[in-house]
Amino acid sequence: MPTQSVPIRDPILLSRLLQQYLHLLKKYPIITKSVTSAVLSALGNLLSQALESKKKLKEGQSRKELDVYGPIRFAVYGLVITGPLSHYFYQLLELLFPASAPFSILKRLLLERLVFAPAFLFLFFVVMNTLEGKTNADLQDKLKARYWPALKMNWKVWTPFQFININYVPVQFRVLFANLIALFWNAYLTSVRK
Repeated sequence: MPTQSVPIRDPILLSRLLQQYLHLLKKYPIITKSVTSAVLSALGNLLSQALESKKKLKEGQSRKELDVYGPIRFAVYGLVITGPLSHYFYQLLELLFPASAPFSILKRLLLERLVFAPAFLFLFFVVMNTLEGKTNADLQDKLKARYWPALKMNWKVWTPFQFININYVPVQFRVLFANLIALFWNAYLTSVRK
């Protein structure tokens, strides 16, 4: 007898999960954002591996084995770097450019896109290189070959999302919003770094 998937339609369960998340976000904002970043970063890496495996099968190649360390590296990066750093950066944006300040929308976006994004992407390459146990020469080679294309893609993909995020999403939800977009972005970064 075939089994059938049943979606979760219990609004009480979903409401409880949301309430629990909001409670943790209020009580432990950095830890909650860091753990959320870790989970979604790891899922992004798994998504990338699944897409790559599917592509290889379509091309008639053998399926690549799951790199179990990939999601672990991304989870560590999300936990230690993305969650805390993003939390403090979004708080800093609020202090530097309050919504009532003239041109705050533009100033926030320019600071995020021209300063934070390039530095954050550079940090990603450095940390992942370290977590992979690679040498500085490997890092330099990857930076020369892949940093600029990845940064240009970052500017193309992330700019509209970050415009919305830093100007219209409440500050306590900005890391979560960015992490949901990053779920797919991390899949792209995984493929670019190879």
